[in-house]
Amino acid sequence: MERVRIRRVYDPVNPDDGYRVLVDRLWPRGIKRSALALDAWEKEIAPSSELRRWFAHDPGRWRDFCRRYQKELEGAPEAWARLLAYTLHGPLTLLTATRDVDYSHTVVLRDLLDAEWAEAEPAGERASPVCFEPGSGNDTE
Repeated sequence: MERVRIRRVYDPVNPDDGYRVLVDRLWPRGIKRSALALDAWEKEIAPSSELRRWFAHDPGRWRDFCRRYQKELEGAPEAWARLLAYTLHGPLTLLTATRDVDYSHTVVLRDLLDAEWAEAEPAGERASPVCFEPGSGNDTE
């Protein structure tokens, strides 16, 4: 079973979702706050508005986006710690309103969270998310 999964906020709730966290900076359009089943909203973990606008979900900018976003995450240790802590209690579902989930910040977050769990033994640094690995299917070169 996956520890971290990604779902769009417009998808029906799955009983296996576990802890559901919205990771977008902006509230999703067309959804009332009372209508969205979620446990937390971690808007601080989302990419900055500047980075989001620059990226514009352009697959040609994916690798650069991953690097820039990971750099931004280094400046948000409290939000990262909260997100990591959510995984301690079972499955975590990252929620986003993004249309193209395959090229979204949620993939970077999932890969980083998975890497944290993969290197659970004592280590100095986080592993790089899959989007940095050549041949991962996410590179555009």
